[in-house]
Amino acid sequence: MHIEIRGMERLSFRERQVVALKETGQSSEAIAKKLGLSTATVATLYNRAKNKGYQVVLVIAGDPLGVFGDDGEGDIE
Repeated sequence: MHIEIRGMERLSFRERQVVALKETGQSSEAIAKKLGLSTATVATLYNRAKNKGYQVVLVIAGDPLGVFGDDGEGDIE
């Protein structure tokens, strides 16, 4: 499983860093410490990135959630 962030090309380098960390569950405080920024700057960068419109897509390989099974009932036709 991995996360794909679509629309990253519209974001600045710092916005990309903040989005990547934020969307993987890191707190604003942890991001600020890791990047050497204030929490207010992290919030500003995150809000600016959200306004530019990116999408987070969760890519799951196989069937780790057990929703499709082997019987073909979950197949999309």
